[in-house]
Amino acid sequence: MTNILILNGAQPYEFAPGRLNASLTDRARTALEDKGHEVRVTTVAEGYDVDAEIANHQWADTVIFQFPVNWMGVPWSFKKYMDEVYTAGLDGRLSAGDGRTEEAPKSNYGMGGTLTGTRYMLSVTFNAPRESFDDPAEALFAGGSVDDLLRPMHLNAKFFDMSALPTFAAFDVMKNPDIAADFERFDAHLAAHLAG
Repeated sequence: MTNILILNGAQPYEFAPGRLNASLTDRARTALEDKGHEVRVTTVAEGYDVDAEIANHQWADTVIFQFPVNWMGVPWSFKKYMDEVYTAGLDGRLSAGDGRTEEAPKSNYGMGGTLTGTRYMLSVTFNAPRESFDDPAEALFAGGSVDDLLRPMHLNAKFFDMSALPTFAAFDVMKNPDIAADFERFDAHLAAHLAG
């Protein structure tokens, strides 16, 4: 089948120890391995080796980014991972620089990626309710979607020439959770986009 790298980017806090993201990571690993895929998991907050993580990205046919949305982005430890791993990978392993050349220094920024053919999926958890998104009447996101909010993650992946699978999101996981329904939707999402 295929090689799948799962990055669990949760940062444990006393009020949010990361159990849901760990559970989603474990569910994905089990479901995908049961379908014959080879799966590697990195739990970012537990530490990592930069060169091994670059090799994991090169090995993977698909990368799943599993993380809680913290202050409209990834947790700090996951941002640190990206700063360290992705910057080191600019040496040609993940990207041939930033895509520009001496002949055209103003063109093709971000088009030097070497992970052509690699797919990625964002799988995120929110304290925000589902109704906060895609509704112009909601003041904060003003009609913006989950993918609009997560555009920096999509651009990071595009920088490496990865192609997107549909995003999965679990909403209202702290104040009004329905984890059983989230697990059911997650299982269906994996089956539709990855497990086959």
